[in-house]
Amino acid sequence: MDLMQMWQSMGIVAKVVAFVLFFMSMWSFGVAIERIFTFTQARNQSKMFAPQVAKHLKDGRLKDAIALASSKNYRYSHLAKVVLAGLQEYQFQQESQGGLQREDLMDTVRRSIQRASALTASDLKKGVSALATIGSTAPFVGLLGTVVGVINAFQGIGASGSAGIGAVSVGISEALVETALGLVVAIPAVWFYNYLSGRIEYFNVEMDNSSSELVDYFIRKTA
Repeated sequence: MDLMQMWQSMGIVAKVVAFVLFFMSMWSFGVAIERIFTFTQARNQSKMFAPQVAKHLKDGRLKDAIALASSKNYRYSHLAKVVLAGLQEYQFQQESQGGLQREDLMDTVRRSIQRASALTASDLKKGVSALATIGSTAPFVGLLGTVVGVINAFQGIGASGSAGIGAVSVGISEALVETALGLVVAIPAVWFYNYLSGRIEYFNVEMDNSSSELVDYFIRKTA
């Protein structure tokens, strides 16, 4: 029996389970492709952004650094988002009348950077939790199809009055196919989730380091 004949012989429940698994597979691959593209852009743009903004800050060109961080050329850069928040908050406090004391200014800048880091980290995680959900539930969805296939197998035995292999072959085939589909969906989803989670942790470390360096720069500048 080929796959087409097997599909035609499947019951409604087994077909629904197969459709659900197919949808989960497409969803996981879609999320993975979109996140990998976004992370690649973030890494490449951040590598170009870091030395340029460092040069502007070293030369004391704060407005140029803000313009660089807000450029569309770095819209994917996680570092640009965090640095921009700190620079804008620092500039606002410096230009406002009756500016804050040095310690209060640094606390305000730190809070602004922390908020930007939290929002950026949340954006980086977008959709990744779905991969964990798919990876953990797809085998159980496939198991549901397996149970349905076994039930069909026993119904075939009851209908034929025989326990021969011909009476149960269709049901057993459905069960094995549904189990395999569940594993095929779950394994790549878990791989993608682990890979993307590692990248997110790396980006979080980069944002923390950049935040600390920016605050240190402001402390030296206001000393």
